[in-house]
Amino acid sequence: MAKPKSGAKKPTPAAKAGAKPAAKKDNAARLDLIRNASKKVATAATKVVKAVAEGAKGKVAAAKKAVAEKVEKAPAAAKKAAAKAAPPAKPGKAAPAAKTAPAAAPASAKKAAGKAGGKAASAIPAAPPVEKPRPRATKLPPVGEPLTKREMEQLLTAGEGRGVMGEGSLKGRLILSGELPHLVVVGRDKRELTFLLQGPDQEVLPAYVDHKVSVSGLIKKTTNHSGVVDVRKYSAKKPEVEEVAPPPTDSEPKLRYLSPGEVSMAVAAGMGAGIKGFASIRGNLEMMGEDFVLVVSNGGTRQQVSFAIDGKAATKALRKNVGQTLQVTGVVDKTSGWGGRISAETVEPRPSEARSVSRDEMELVHIEGEVPTSVDVKLNHGLTVRLQEQPGSTWAIEPTLAKRVGLREANFEPGAASGPATREFFFTPRNPGNFEVEFFLAKAFTPGVVERSFKINVTVKP
Repeated sequence: MAKPKSGAKKPTPAAKAGAKPAAKKDNAARLDLIRNASKKVATAATKVVKAVAEGAKGKVAAAKKAVAEKVEKAPAAAKKAAAKAAPPAKPGKAAPAAKTAPAAAPASAKKAAGKAGGKAASAIPAAPPVEKPRPRATKLPPVGEPLTKREMEQLLTAGEGRGVMGEGSLKGRLILSGELPHLVVVGRDKRELTFLLQGPDQEVLPAYVDHKVSVSGLIKKTTNHSGVVDVRKYSAKKPEVEEVAPPPTDSEPKLRYLSPGEVSMAVAAGMGAGIKGFASIRGNLEMMGEDFVLVVSNGGTRQQVSFAIDGKAATKALRKNVGQTLQVTGVVDKTSGWGGRISAETVEPRPSEARSVSRDEMELVHIEGEVPTSVDVKLNHGLTVRLQEQPGSTWAIEPTLAKRVGLREANFEPGAASGPATREFFFTPRNPGNFEVEFFLAKAFTPGVVERSFKINVTVKP
């Protein structure tokens, strides 16, 4: 009997021939189970989304629970189906497919649940912000130890005293800060400290804003510049409107020493109006009625500067010095460019200045009274004009004319006890020619105001 060749095919049993079609059917069954599980998960996720859109929190929770149950059931059903359909000959080949089904189902379920949770969070309205509790103490703490003198000093010192606590009282001004009453206390070194007022009266105290408030209770200094007071008692006083007191009027002039420049302006014509201060000035003493007048410059002209003398040194004893030179020290007040007043402290006589021109061996022409006339005067000789004065007024001529005609002196001569005073003008012409000399009876301290005048024609012959 002939042996078969080694390359010939062996006969295949019928059982082996039918194995491959059976394995294909099992794989198809497992895929159907996985698809069904995925559809159920997707349906459950859709229900969750609808429930979130409707805003039903209960449905969202129920849907999530259903998703979790179905996700748990899906792997179990898949395992059972795979166990039934798997062939006994090769169970190892079906295991990987069975393992992928439960893994894929939970992953897709978790993804759908995450999306549903995010939409649910966006659809739920935000909760209202929680208000911070205000520091309102409606109940008072038990009475503590009273503050000692040392602790009170620390309490009222800015920059120290943190942690000091005890029973005491404070006074200050009530303000509102953050709708809560605070007491502003002026502590040591004039620095302000702020204390929050707590207690049952906390809602009543804002009515006393900007009032002077006194509180007593448990005081706690929480920082170096502020603290808290649990108010047991308080009293408020309406702030008084502070009346602005007028500046004190000086009954006596201020003793401000005038500088040399200010003194020069005080004695100059047309300058220094408003200067006031302590100074010493020199001039010729004259009288205006019963008042003493010190002529300091430009005597006899309409630029004469004179000061009325008052004060403790202006006594009747000055009458003997009329016409002499005096040094007067006191408070000078120049009210206009032509003079003012001097409150004399001391008066000292000074030797009169020597006359620049001697009248000896000189031909003099004399005119008495207000007589308009014409006179002839020799060159470098003299002319005298004597006029009666009135209280408050004085005779004067124009300054430019006084230079042309050669005015040398304007001497004041007091009259008798009842007679009027007179003024003598002494001229020494230095230039030949004809001159019209006009005399003005003007106010002493305002020479621009003239009562009357008259003229004299003077012919100077060589």
